[in-house]
Amino acid sequence: MSDRKDVERLTHLGSEKTTYTFEYNPQLLETFDNNHPNRDYFVKFNCPEFTTLCPKTGQPDFATLYISYIPDKKMVESKSLKLYLFSFRNHGGFHEDAVNVILNDLVELMDPRYIEVWGKFTPRGGISIDPYVNYGRPNTKYEEMAEKRLLYHDMYPETIDNR
Repeated sequence: MSDRKDVERLTHLGSEKTTYTFEYNPQLLETFDNNHPNRDYFVKFNCPEFTTLCPKTGQPDFATLYISYIPDKKMVESKSLKLYLFSFRNHGGFHEDAVNVILNDLVELMDPRYIEVWGKFTPRGGISIDPYVNYGRPNTKYEEMAEKRLLYHDMYPETIDNR
């Protein structure tokens, strides 16, 4: 077993009794300490099974979410992130709102140096919506990085093969 105190307080990881919450719940998110806070590096999550509900029709919307961040002192634990994202299942919100809420919750949770969330939603009615949002810590090089990445985030779009 680990002697790290930050790992001991994780409640979801390793639990044999996972409870899935069907309503939006940011309290599901948990952190652990970054063992390399002296270095900039990206952590990227690819979440191909994200679902939320259209706030008007109640129909499900499906997306692949890409969450990338440069941690500072805290990092998000992946199982807690999975459970948190699952909590959007019965949550009514537009695509643009969902990615902004996720970003806001993760900034509040971790206070990362930089973070971005990109939702690539499957088409409905012949149109897809792919909102992108980012954040760089104010008054740092990461704020400048966020501005540049926002301006150029889709300059070289990848081949879409999931639609």
